[in-house]
Amino acid sequence: MAEPAKRIGVLTSGGDCPGLNAVVRAVTKTAILNYGYQVIGFEDGYVGLVENKTVHLANHSVSGILAVGGTILGTSNKADPFRYWRTPPEGQRVQVDESKTVQDVYSKLGLEALVVIGGDGSLTIAHRLSQMGLNIVGIPKTIDNDVEGTDQSFGFDSAVGTITAAVDVLHTTAMSHHRAMVVEVMGRNAGWLALTAGVAGGGDIILIPEIEYNIGSVCHKVTQRSKHGKKFSIIVVAEGAKEKGSDVVVERILKDSPDPIRLGGIGRKVAEQIENLTGIEARVTVLGHLQRGGPPSPHDRVLGTLFGASAMELIAKKQFGRMVSLRAGGISSVDMAVPAGKQWKVPRDYPLIGVARGIGTSFGDSTC
Repeated sequence: MAEPAKRIGVLTSGGDCPGLNAVVRAVTKTAILNYGYQVIGFEDGYVGLVENKTVHLANHSVSGILAVGGTILGTSNKADPFRYWRTPPEGQRVQVDESKTVQDVYSKLGLEALVVIGGDGSLTIAHRLSQMGLNIVGIPKTIDNDVEGTDQSFGFDSAVGTITAAVDVLHTTAMSHHRAMVVEVMGRNAGWLALTAGVAGGGDIILIPEIEYNIGSVCHKVTQRSKHGKKFSIIVVAEGAKEKGSDVVVERILKDSPDPIRLGGIGRKVAEQIENLTGIEARVTVLGHLQRGGPPSPHDRVLGTLFGASAMELIAKKQFGRMVSLRAGGISSVDMAVPAGKQWKVPRDYPLIGVARGIGTSFGDSTC
């Protein structure tokens, strides 16, 4: 009697980003071609794991998806098996712990391991499930680049390219109308996107969460540029940037999400402050989900492929409870406890900040 085929599962969780399909493709192809596994995809992130919504992944399933943005599996940034929303017959939504259901689904499907592709929140959930006995390997995904334990997450490079292209376009209209152009970008509580794309796009002022800004310093930079014949300014603002002595600007609260606070509105606040205090016309552009969409950059296609193949190597070696990572240009792995419950933020002494200051970029604090 033939032995049952070995099976692994894979899911994409949290906000979407370019490169997810590249990872799913690499996991699937490596699992099938190198190790003889069957691959089960869970639909819509942890929703699929709780509700047992699955799709069989074969070579043909992942053909032609390398350059496609989004995820063929679907995703959710609200589902948490430990705090899962249910609506009982009486109609009042309640949160329940469905982690035991996840264990049952995992067992009934005969999985040897589960690959979780997600950001810090999704990987924190994965770590908790790993502690319950599930064999899990994590892959860091986020445009925010805020996953602890890796130098870079896939999706980040693509988002930086999108933001940089937008800043390039805004330069010409800013110059034509002699305006201050404020560009609000994502990143939550980390400034990696604003910093990297701000430098790449030639931003005159970059505001990030790690350095509280003083609006007087921001306005001084704008007016000084105007006095010296540079009648426009580009200000790149991370959504989590804070004015000194103020709180972050919150767009809304989503009570049914594990991460309920949605940041947004700091760009408009900064634009209004500049216009009111300097008399210089200011406009704001919020890039929003444009940063999440579109095809992955070549870098993210390669990084996603490396991550997916490396995750399968960990499974083959039975090295579970680990997350693949990029360190010093090479692929390695770290214990999943490293990213769990943490966010990787821009260090105040990060070299790119010093380089940016050296070419005259302001971070809205007391120095240029």
